[in-house]
Amino acid sequence: MNPINPAINPEQLTLSGFGSGSYLGSDVTVLLDMVDKNVVADVPVAQKEALIQSGQRHYSDMITLEGAPSAIHEHLYEQALVQGTPRAAHDIANLAYSLHQLFNASVNSERPLVLVSLVRAGLPVGVLLQRALADKNSTYALPSAHYGISIIRDRGLDPVALQMILKTHPNSPIVFVDGWTGKGAIYQELATSLALFSDPNHPNYANIFHQGIGVIPLLTLADPAGVAWLAASEDDWLIPSGLLNSTVSGLISRSLYTAPQEGLHRSVFYDDLVDGDHSLAFVNHIDAARQQLTALPEQLPTFKQPRYSTKPIIDMLATRYQITNRNRIKPTIAEATRAILRRDPECVLLADNNHPDTALLRHLCAERDINMVMLGAKILPYQAVTIIKQRNTNN
Repeated sequence: MNPINPAINPEQLTLSGFGSGSYLGSDVTVLLDMVDKNVVADVPVAQKEALIQSGQRHYSDMITLEGAPSAIHEHLYEQALVQGTPRAAHDIANLAYSLHQLFNASVNSERPLVLVSLVRAGLPVGVLLQRALADKNSTYALPSAHYGISIIRDRGLDPVALQMILKTHPNSPIVFVDGWTGKGAIYQELATSLALFSDPNHPNYANIFHQGIGVIPLLTLADPAGVAWLAASEDDWLIPSGLLNSTVSGLISRSLYTAPQEGLHRSVFYDDLVDGDHSLAFVNHIDAARQQLTALPEQLPTFKQPRYSTKPIIDMLATRYQITNRNRIKPTIAEATRAILRRDPECVLLADNNHPDTALLRHLCAERDINMVMLGAKILPYQAVTIIKQRNTNN
């Protein structure tokens, strides 16, 4: 019997034939069933929102196909890249150094550290870490392998993809990688999905709980929610890769659910957006900046349990806006921006009317006639929060 899910046929679990999106093959192996966009129903945003909130459809059962970003959107991304490169490079170096300090004594080329990036926001960070750990000229080189897999709110981590990784790397520690945290919902989803490994007698216990009983090894670039085991900071800052969707994430759509007995979660490859793809250029740029750093990297603290630092803010917003379904609250610059691009916002809350990190957000609000509300320090450390429009009477 399969130790993760009896519906999965172990004989079908092979890594051959999987691609890397628009990244290099050495950067990542993306464990998704890539489907043609012509076979996926393109659901308009307003209709999708009504279906999600009424409970008729789960968000991972449908998709609104992406178009190319506008010229001003591209310009603001380029500005964010210039502004954010030094910090991103420094943060990646610190994360890589911290991983080296934690795992150097226990991994080798036969038993590498396995980075598992959560599609999509984790992919650029995971690729940057994979490159940093492969840099023999650094002080933090470490044998590692990198995979991208799907995680879906309410439905969990793709068990088929995880089983494929465990079969290939039966003795390796796994670290899960995401771009940032918002409310901590994905952390909770990850913890739920990994609970079946929590028995020390489970054959894969050591792959997951290598940091101790109940410690979920989640790494993020930014962790405002205070849930990650390892993060470069808890700041809500303008992470350049958070401003674009597929064109900075390997031209991969967000994932679509597939039942475990039917295979891997699915995704669309946006080959029509290849001319505007920044995925490789982004990681090349940040990685080059990392290699030019002169400051010594620092070992970052780790946390065995989540702190949920911003829960009082989420509670306050839920009360203020009479929200019972907290999936309607999208905090952080990155999540607030993505919600404007993919969902149907009621309003956007700001900590500062003129903060340079929210320039794109404010531009999109003006362009789409979305109400902006200045709440100031009440929402800090979040710089922005998007509230999704209520679409059904049951909230």
